[in-house]
Amino acid sequence: MSSINKALADVCRFYIEGFREMRLGKTLWSIILIKLFIMFFILRLFFFPNFLNSRTSTDDEKHDYVGSELINRSQTGV
Repeated sequence: MSSINKALADVCRFYIEGFREMRLGKTLWSIILIKLFIMFFILRLFFFPNFLNSRTSTDDEKHDYVGSELINRSQTGV
């Protein structure tokens, strides 16, 4: 085993043992993961609808719509 592989294995073992032994950290990590789930999945459903599907139906129309919007917004400075 080369020294780089050994160092990588030591770092991985360090983190695995650290996560295995923590008590409060597991609770905090679960809170963080729940908050991330709420932010990226639940809020996306309500506040970020799929705008292109409401405007166009095919991929070619989506490409044309995005291209024309980029050109229009760059010319008007919006």
